[in-house]
Amino acid sequence: MADAFSVIPASVLRNLSDKLYEKRKNAALEIEGIVKQLASSGDHEKISAVIKLLATEFTGSPQANHRKGGLIGLAAATVGLSSEAAQHLEQIVPPVLSSFSDQDSRVRYYACEALYNIAKVVRGDFIIFFNKIFDALCKLSADSDANVQSAAHLLDRLVKDIVTESDQFSIEEFIPLLRERMNVLNPYVRQFLVGWITVLDSVPDIDMLGFLPDFLDGLFNMLSDSSREIRQQADSALSEFLLEIKNSPSVDYGRMAEILVQRAAALDEFTRLTAITWINEFVKLGGDQLFPYYADILGAILPCISDKEEKIRVVARETNEALRSIEANPTENFDVGGILSIARRQLDSEWEATRIEALHWISTLLNRHRAEVLCFLNDIFDTLLKALSDSSDEVVLLVLDIHACIAQDPPHFRQLVVFLVHNFRIDHSLLERRGALIIRRLCVLLDAERVYRELSTILEGEADLDFACVMVQALNLILLTSSELSELRELLKQSLVNAAGKDLFVSLYASWCHSPMAIISLCLLAQLDKLIRLLETPVFAYLRLQLLEPRQYIWLLKALYGLLMLLPQQSSAFKVLRRRLKTVPSYSFDGGNLKRAASGNPYSQILHHSGSQITEDGDIDQDNGNLQNGINFASLQQFKQMQQQHHMLAKSRAQSRNSSTSFLKEGPK
Repeated sequence: MADAFSVIPASVLRNLSDKLYEKRKNAALEIEGIVKQLASSGDHEKISAVIKLLATEFTGSPQANHRKGGLIGLAAATVGLSSEAAQHLEQIVPPVLSSFSDQDSRVRYYACEALYNIAKVVRGDFIIFFNKIFDALCKLSADSDANVQSAAHLLDRLVKDIVTESDQFSIEEFIPLLRERMNVLNPYVRQFLVGWITVLDSVPDIDMLGFLPDFLDGLFNMLSDSSREIRQQADSALSEFLLEIKNSPSVDYGRMAEILVQRAAALDEFTRLTAITWINEFVKLGGDQLFPYYADILGAILPCISDKEEKIRVVARETNEALRSIEANPTENFDVGGILSIARRQLDSEWEATRIEALHWISTLLNRHRAEVLCFLNDIFDTLLKALSDSSDEVVLLVLDIHACIAQDPPHFRQLVVFLVHNFRIDHSLLERRGALIIRRLCVLLDAERVYRELSTILEGEADLDFACVMVQALNLILLTSSELSELRELLKQSLVNAAGKDLFVSLYASWCHSPMAIISLCLLAQLDKLIRLLETPVFAYLRLQLLEPRQYIWLLKALYGLLMLLPQQSSAFKVLRRRLKTVPSYSFDGGNLKRAASGNPYSQILHHSGSQITEDGDIDQDNGNLQNGINFASLQQFKQMQQQHHMLAKSRAQSRNSSTSFLKEGPK
């Protein structure tokens, strides 16, 4: 220390700590000259002593003016050293960096000025302190004093220039420093960080794209900043990186995909749009790299399909279609189970569009990876059944398509129908609202006869008699009126002459016995056409003649009109009967003048021959085959037995109600 005092006059040291800036400046110039002379003579030991004196006695002083003078002196010493300053930087820079956190704003200002002058002299040699300098600048960018901020900005620009010129800068050491600060909320720090990212990315020799996953989330976080300028800077940086990704042969899509998936659910609209746009590009560019992330990506896309912002919806739909068009192999890290899990979860979405696309994904996976999907069937089956109660008809129809695809295998078909009946049982409103739609669609997809036979088998043994009656009535109405079941009706009409028709009739009869109305409808459907043809034969000429006396045979007329109402309008039997009824006299008749027709029927013997075919000439053709295939109703005891069960149930309920009423009247004893 004594050597330093002998080199620097006391007056210079005194002026270096003066409160006047001019005196401190002149003293610094004196020190610059002294150090320059020492450097020219190669006396680096004395130079070190001078620097040590400035660092300990001045920059470490409790007096603010001493600290200011010390900073100016260190900068002056560096200028005096010129090209030889590099070997003394370990002494010069640390005390300046320490002054950046000084409680006096003027000291912090002089620290910026001093480091600026030092950096101008040493340039690239200064890089060894980069991380510490960057940390200091990051803090100063948000300094409470505007002058300090301004000085820090000047220093920052110089440091950027030095870094872009240097071949000693280590991006690997810098990235952890950047990553630690990317989630800072201070707007000045955010601008500082984005500025550095942009500058470093512009340097050809620095591969910022390779480290993008380390700070991508932070950039996305800035898209929702309250400052318009910061949002624009972050967006500009992201746009530039996305362009580089498109032109780069090697990109780590996986790590970034995880970040984008999270940001696609951000509350901020602009952040969601940017994230879904990036995901869209990744799906197009990523290829097999993205296979392990398809489930997560789908989880981000599906909600965006129903986004309130149209731009997001458009990009999300485009991305969804692109993702679905890629045919991947489960052996290539393509997670079928994960995608099914996401689709199942989105079936609970409040948005119809999202639920529809989730179902399209399940359908696509079934078509492409049926075996794998069936392995996860237990995980999704209950959810698919619940979806049958969806408020959207389109959703219900898609669910039925999926169920039909699954039910191609007999065990799954049985399981589907059993669960369907179970759902109808526990939710009668589902049967009322969706019953016809569901049954009709399944009949189209899975063969109407197969569906009705299975339903009948299940309902035949149904313990809940009330539900069984309601369900049979619903199925009967669909059978009689639905265009999708026209072939089934035609088969039933052949039940007296066709073994397949007879077998179907017997199969349905067993469960239709739950409802007298339904069983009568079924019988009429099976034999009504035959009855109409029978009425047109010569043997029933007497009956047709009775139609000329409508007053006397009013119930005959009403019965025939009733039959007409039961027949489908496009059927031949309907047309035949309608033509016949048009020949009835048009004058009115009064039911009060009704006279009973003569009792007894001379043709009863003919009608007694079950299975006889009556020709237009009145001949009776005995068809032994028909007699063998005819339906023997005498042997079918189901109706009587089933109705007995319903009767007993009704009686039991009536007794229970009477008991309750008696108890209430008498009161407790």
